[in-house]
Amino acid sequence: MSLRKEHEIHERRKSLNIGVGVMLGAFVLLVMVLTFTKITSAGFSIPASKASGVGEQLSTEGSD
Repeated sequence: MSLRKEHEIHERRKSLNIGVGVMLGAFVLLVMVLTFTKITSAGFSIPASKASGVGEQLSTEGSD
């Protein structure tokens, strides 16, 4: 129960705020899906300099 009646400007901006919130949530979801897709792809590997013993160690030296 509110003590005061909600002002007209708040009623008009409510739908705008909901729209901005939905768009922000969609953007976060898009970034999460793209990250998950990148990590689960077959060609993904952790670089040897950052692996610290985890994942496949790749040589950065050229082969002759």
